[in-house]
Amino acid sequence: MAKNKLILTGQDLTIDQLVSLMRDESLLVEVSAEALRRVVKSHDFLEAESKKRVIYGVNTGFGPMVSRLIGKNQLVDLQYNLVRSHAMGLGEPIAPRFSLMAMVVRLNTLLRGYSGVSSDLIKQLELFINHRLLPVIPEHGAVGTSGDLVQLAHIALALIGEGEVFYHGEWQEVAPLLKKLKIAPYKLKAKEGLSLINGTSVMAGVTAVLVDQAELALSVATRSGALAMELISAFRDAIDPNLQMIRPHPGQIKIAEAMRDLVKDSQLLRERADFQFKHKLNDEVQEIKENGQEVYSFRCLPQILGPIYETIAQVRKTVEVEINSVTDNPVVDVEHGRFIHGGNFHGDYIASAVDRLKAALIKLTILSERRLNFFLHDKINMVFPPFLNLKQPGLTLGLQGLQFVATSTTAHSQSLGYPHSLHSIPTNGDNQDVVSMGTDAALFAAKVVENTFIVLTIELTALAQAVDFKKDQENLSQASLKLYQSFRQHLPVIIDDRVLIHELPLAATWLKGDRDLKLFH
Repeated sequence: MAKNKLILTGQDLTIDQLVSLMRDESLLVEVSAEALRRVVKSHDFLEAESKKRVIYGVNTGFGPMVSRLIGKNQLVDLQYNLVRSHAMGLGEPIAPRFSLMAMVVRLNTLLRGYSGVSSDLIKQLELFINHRLLPVIPEHGAVGTSGDLVQLAHIALALIGEGEVFYHGEWQEVAPLLKKLKIAPYKLKAKEGLSLINGTSVMAGVTAVLVDQAELALSVATRSGALAMELISAFRDAIDPNLQMIRPHPGQIKIAEAMRDLVKDSQLLRERADFQFKHKLNDEVQEIKENGQEVYSFRCLPQILGPIYETIAQVRKTVEVEINSVTDNPVVDVEHGRFIHGGNFHGDYIASAVDRLKAALIKLTILSERRLNFFLHDKINMVFPPFLNLKQPGLTLGLQGLQFVATSTTAHSQSLGYPHSLHSIPTNGDNQDVVSMGTDAALFAAKVVENTFIVLTIELTALAQAVDFKKDQENLSQASLKLYQSFRQHLPVIIDDRVLIHELPLAATWLKGDRDLKLFH
């Protein structure tokens, strides 16, 4: 990737590149010369063959109306009708960053040279991306087969100078804006409306962002878990390498390895041998005050976070295949001189993957909420004051109110946990009889990601309070100390009860955006 330039080839786009484009407005896309040659070759073949043979969506109607042949002088009208008739989404707009991701993914898949679009359309998409003209895409409308028809139609609508866009954060009509920027509305050619809206680019683009955020959430959960273990002087057994190797799941090994690195210089964790030989055995039952084993939310961190690590890694692979794939129909197969009619637009790969990602993050949220409860519940932890109250329990309430937020947010995510890819309802005159619901699945998962960071922020609030209560920062590992200090820069210690509704969102925003917290890729 050249400085401030992302070269698109249609074949090697990565999630990391998409995220870089999303985070850096100065980063521009550029189409490779080889990809543009493929596009021109595909378009020329389509144009020539459309005069000789029946081709779905070029000189026929769509879906159940495939049996209607379209007149030679009506081929362009057909494409405009397709775009306008499908740009019917309702509801709140999806996040502008998701619109950007969808456009980049759509451009990348068209560059494979199997869609029959012209180089002019490629240039228009490139212009919109580089000017950050982000189409307003309503949340409701797509069933995920033939891909994201309704949502992608709103992108196509903006390209032809109709509809609305976000520009520099402002929601405005696209027509006057294009005039101001001296960008001509695009004039569709044969098949181009279909090529723009027929595919999985919205669901894939959204999921690409979610994978990156999920990796960060897992990193934060791992760091929080390490700090939590130190605060209760947990045994090192849970992350012992030999324990992992006799149950050698890759994710479990990876999490334990990361945690060992985080706490390598901790003075607070205990060794099992010290406990075993500390207490004398005799012939009677005797009670000892020291806890011999931690509850599962501490002791089973590699076993709980390990499957989450593996799920995220698997979803990353699926998404990176998808964003470099041809996902429209029919496919213009220039090499073999034919048009292949199939179902590469079907979104089940992304729908099922993002449902798995969502479930994994809900489990991570549950883990965080349960560990939060441990620190706030003085009858369980037997160390910390009720609700980590650092002043006068009874008169002041500490984090009592904040726990309600964590509990309700976790419950909200649990309610979103059912796999949305199973909600198939036939539509389109029963032509689309088994659908993926991939875009809605991704948008539900996006809400779960947001909830995850809320609960992680609340847990970190509690962990920081626990550090302040114990006052033994010098014995923390350097990694945990840095996490504590970084968090405290965004949310100071809570002694007197105060309203946190402005401080907490700022802390959550920091948590979602600090790339230095990332442990996993």
